[in-house]
Amino acid sequence: MKIAVIGGGPAGLMAAESAIAGGARVDLYDAMPSVGRKFLLAGKGGLNLTHSEPLERFLARYGARQEQFQSLLAGFSPDALREWARELGVKTFVGTSGRVFPTDLKSAPLLRAWLHRLRQQGLAIHVRHRWGGWNETGCLRFATPQGERLVSADAVVLALGGGSWSRFGSDGAWVPLLAGRGVPIEPLKPANCGFDVAWSPHIRGRYAGHPVKPVVVAGTTHEGIEFRQQGEFVVTETGIEGGVIYAISRWVRDEIMKTGTALLRLDLAPDRDVSRLISDLSRSRGSRSMASHLKRRVGISGVKGGLLRECVSKQDFGDPGLLGAAIKSLPVRLVAPRPLEEAISTAGGVAFEALDGRLMIRTLPGVFCAGEMLDWEAPTGGYLLTACFASGQAAGIGAARWLQSNRNFTLGKF
Repeated sequence: MKIAVIGGGPAGLMAAESAIAGGARVDLYDAMPSVGRKFLLAGKGGLNLTHSEPLERFLARYGARQEQFQSLLAGFSPDALREWARELGVKTFVGTSGRVFPTDLKSAPLLRAWLHRLRQQGLAIHVRHRWGGWNETGCLRFATPQGERLVSADAVVLALGGGSWSRFGSDGAWVPLLAGRGVPIEPLKPANCGFDVAWSPHIRGRYAGHPVKPVVVAGTTHEGIEFRQQGEFVVTETGIEGGVIYAISRWVRDEIMKTGTALLRLDLAPDRDVSRLISDLSRSRGSRSMASHLKRRVGISGVKGGLLRECVSKQDFGDPGLLGAAIKSLPVRLVAPRPLEEAISTAGGVAFEALDGRLMIRTLPGVFCAGEMLDWEAPTGGYLLTACFASGQAAGIGAARWLQSNRNFTLGKF
């Protein structure tokens, strides 16, 4: 009873572990020279495994796919993920934001311990194996440095990631392979991404790389849905990116797709109301420059001052009422999401409607899907990794149980 897991990220490794626990023999294949590359990247600035907020609020992060993740997280909850890490010898803690991290903040020790346990459990890992679909007899096709290799398996778990960060293995090359089999797939789109703004050469040259903080970002979609988020972002040569932008990227991206642009309003002084700003700006500045006046009276300087001058006319700059209003609601128009390759994660993928409750493709018996290649998205904050772990576990369990009840089934006879 052999299961082939294709993809060596968190979803694939968890699928392999769960399938082995279900009594299956498992071989894992990955296109890269080593597994877990994007997982290691995620831990570069501190591995955010999951989040400690109440489950109801946690589930809401998955938007339209909340119902599907309610089922998946019932099998592998954020608390279960922390316990799983503890069993690997990795303790976790809850940060001030509610995010959960390993105590050493690193991903490499966890991955090493996990791979050691998986190999002890009998997992065979094959790297530099790029999946190319099936041949006419149902064998899996892999391109390897030694040429094409054909592999037979009794069931398959696909955990091939989305389409971002292709140099770490997630390149979306699986899309035409499944689409050619008639599997419904939503187009891949950037998620948790930056956006382009038509900055002047002055902003691009002087302020690219400068953080804007604290700031509140607000807007209203053409459907009348309002959003408001506090945090920080970074001005780039092409536009803006960073935590507060990633948090609203789904609404901004969809707004641009529907209307061509998205208008954000920035509150550059979230700790002051507009009446106080106007009062402070109305005070005499004497011989001081406007830049010095802004810095002294309302704490606006540097990149925030640059953004004001970018978006406010000279005439309005001299009017305390108009300038105060602009500081509290500065309009910035976003014109396009950054390319999929640059995004932290991916929206779109295999539609949940094409899968049964075990995450098996209904029209391809014995073929399961997990992780970011499924059609869902969530903000950063531990929600992405939690979903990959939970869906990987569900697919691995589903594949093992399906094999137990379909011992005489021949994979590939679609």
